[in-house]
Amino acid sequence: MFPLDGLVVLDFSHALAGPYCTMLMAQYGAGIFKIESPGEGEVGRSWAPPFTGGEASYFLGLNTGKRSLAIDLKKPDGVALCLDMIDHADVLIENMRPATMDRLGLGYAAARARNPRLIYCSISGYGQTGPSRDEPAMDLILQASSGLISVTGVEGGERVRCGHSVADITSGMFAMIGILLALEARNRSGQGQFVDVSMLDSMISAMASNYANFAGSGIVPGPMGTRFGTIVPYRGFPTADRDIVIAVASVKLWPEFCRAVDREDWIDHPDYATNPLRVKNREALEGAIADLFRTAPSAVWIEKLSARGIPCAPVRTLDEVIADPQTAHREMFPQAGPLRVTGAPVKFSGTPGKIPSPAPRLGEHTRESLVELLNLDQAALDRLASAGVIHPPRADPKE
Repeated sequence: MFPLDGLVVLDFSHALAGPYCTMLMAQYGAGIFKIESPGEGEVGRSWAPPFTGGEASYFLGLNTGKRSLAIDLKKPDGVALCLDMIDHADVLIENMRPATMDRLGLGYAAARARNPRLIYCSISGYGQTGPSRDEPAMDLILQASSGLISVTGVEGGERVRCGHSVADITSGMFAMIGILLALEARNRSGQGQFVDVSMLDSMISAMASNYANFAGSGIVPGPMGTRFGTIVPYRGFPTADRDIVIAVASVKLWPEFCRAVDREDWIDHPDYATNPLRVKNREALEGAIADLFRTAPSAVWIEKLSARGIPCAPVRTLDEVIADPQTAHREMFPQAGPLRVTGAPVKFSGTPGKIPSPAPRLGEHTRESLVELLNLDQAALDRLASAGVIHPPRADPKE
């Protein structure tokens, strides 16, 4: 038994934010019916190389546990099929531009008229309302417009995007939170509702501490590398062989840190004794720590710091993370068909997540899903296929 067993989700999403949300839902038992356009399918199928088994590795890693239906939404019968499926769905999720689903005849008003219990979640760059709602948006654009890029990078250097698609992932997580909240509300009221998730809103919420510090100080922050504006030392430092990061984030940790690095004279130093003093004298203290750490390899410092309870870690590469015994123990890189994928992030004692099935081939589950959801017979399916409304899976995926 899984937490979302029996939940029927129609997934009209593409790229990253929506597919990430529905991948998480699939890991916890939801039935995800992914609606794709015939021919090329959703855009993520083209984001390659690399390829794995003839499919884009990107797509395979974000669409595990789902079923693919290839339905032509440019044909009235294709839209009619989707409306019929809405009758049997719990959740619909999409991340097209605002009003696109309305133009297709699959917007919230049409869906609610068919199924008042439906949870209808739309993810967009700037939300379904407001002066910016129709502006095009991708992860990079929202990292910039939310203010994230302004504080990412090194002081005096180039501003950079976050190393992963944080705006997409954050909005995908908020979409899942919103859907679960709406489902809980439905349990009480019996009614579904519209869930409006904006990438901009999601990023602002995720940057709550940044905005709190600005609101309190009035100072517009800039990039600080691995530093943190209100805690010192809290950053990365080079050692004799590789970078490590440390986080001396409490009053109790400061003397333990000083003892770990054999600098007990820093404990009550008039420039370093309290965190406000360390923030004020950041440059001198961090320079001294950097000089010290360069005298020995990372393993020496990690051992010394860990013995004193100081949060620290080497800056690891992705291959090192995959090979880590901890990630193996937590089943965070299960095998799904030809590719190792990311596993279920939240562990439950009674209703755990599951190792996903591989991502689907385009249209792989069209017929069986329409039988399951709509009880169509083979003659009806053959008629739809002959009319070009539904399509079988692609037989020759491109290398």
